[in-house]
Amino acid sequence: MSVALSLWWGRTGLCMFVLCSGVALHAINLYLATTVMPSIVREIGGIDFYAWNTSLFVVGSILGAALASQLLRRAGCRTAYLLAAIAFAVGCVICASASFMPMFIAGRFVQGLGGGLLLSLPYALLRLLFGPAMWPRAMALLSSMWGVATLLGPALGGVLAEVGVWRAAFASLAFAALLCAAGAWTLLPAQADDRSRAGGVPLAQLALLGGAVLLISMASVMENIPGQVGWLGAAALLLLWLCRREGTATSRLLPRESLGKTPLRALYVSMVLLAVTVTCSESFVPWFLQELHGLGPLAAGFMGATMSAGWTTGSIIASGARSARADALVRTSPWLSSIGLLVLLLLLPPGSGGDWLHLAAIAAALIVIGFAVGIAWPHLATRVLERAAREEGDLAAASIMTIQLVGTALSTALAGIIVNAAGMSEAGGSGSAAFWLFAVVLLAPVWLLLTGAAQRFTLRRPLKTLPHSKPCDGADIARARSSLPAERLMQRNLERISCPFAGKRRAPDD
Repeated sequence: MSVALSLWWGRTGLCMFVLCSGVALHAINLYLATTVMPSIVREIGGIDFYAWNTSLFVVGSILGAALASQLLRRAGCRTAYLLAAIAFAVGCVICASASFMPMFIAGRFVQGLGGGLLLSLPYALLRLLFGPAMWPRAMALLSSMWGVATLLGPALGGVLAEVGVWRAAFASLAFAALLCAAGAWTLLPAQADDRSRAGGVPLAQLALLGGAVLLISMASVMENIPGQVGWLGAAALLLLWLCRREGTATSRLLPRESLGKTPLRALYVSMVLLAVTVTCSESFVPWFLQELHGLGPLAAGFMGATMSAGWTTGSIIASGARSARADALVRTSPWLSSIGLLVLLLLLPPGSGGDWLHLAAIAAALIVIGFAVGIAWPHLATRVLERAAREEGDLAAASIMTIQLVGTALSTALAGIIVNAAGMSEAGGSGSAAFWLFAVVLLAPVWLLLTGAAQRFTLRRPLKTLPHSKPCDGADIARARSSLPAERLMQRNLERISCPFAGKRRAPDD
């Protein structure tokens, strides 16, 4: 049986369905809450706390994603997933029953905590439940849930908000979360065979990370530049403190080599910069389409959703690629992203007057940007799992979502600052805001291309040490040769040290 069919067959298929359901719940909730938020404010008030709804949800999601590996180690597969689904359901119930904004915001934080766990645990569990040959396709299926959510979230939230029953939207999510919990209890194993070592909870790093994201989110809604600079400066100090703490702590958020000059750090940076091209764009594209091109809310919403459709399509198509073809797809990704963003930079700000050819070109560019991320994401995520040490496997898997959520918070805050500074809230300022937003976002894939070229140059230099903090000595070689898998891992690390967007790899000279 092929790998693709085995993911949907028998108990394996049912387990994959449970994992995909967790990601789908988090993603649908994200789009649904954005759709019904205006109706919520009109009923219970609290317009001054509008931004806190998103800020605390993101903070909760990051904390949940960061805690996923620790929860998995301590509670096991079944219990960890069950607790995540229950936490998400409790948050939904609080939101559905809220009679004032602070109560609703508290529910959103609990939602984010459970949703972050549901978003991160599937990546750790697929490493434990499935073989390495299934990882790329399984990750593509998990990524495709965002495309499904882009359609279901706004549709469900919009219909229920139109008839005045926005609370039913959160109640339905709570019911779905309980069904997901029942599936996890029935299908997932209590504890998978794994050698990951147990560790403490990195409370200091989590507090610094949550505080930094909260400050950045606050900066995005400030109307004056000094206020934005102040919040961003405070967030930068917390992030620097976080990096310093992470480098010396015994309980960590990321694998040991994540902050050094290693391939693992290059992978994380690459994933963040690719995700920025989508998260910065999709938040504002519907607004620009309505203001500059005269589209209605429904048409603009679905046209903006083509980006997620492109991501989903790219992930599914490219997930089966192996070896050289996978490397070629990863290197092609920033080129496609740059082309799509350049087209948006040229066509979106001027307006189209309803010209369908103009709008079709914009839609094609949105699809290309999402497709560019989709063809690279499963392979980048797989490489993170391959690069991490055996005992840090589940920590590396959970870090995929942690890094993505942090990148989303940073990029969304940056996008808000850019469009506000460009005058989007002023009459006739949407065109300027669109131009400057996509001009800055275009720098992300361009930076990847430039650093890929620089990495090719460094590969020509002889390499005398392993990609670790100390040189390889005779004892290291003896230990590696005592185990064939360890020897293969060492050889793979030596031969594949490169930025993921660099040219064809070559083994370093002796």
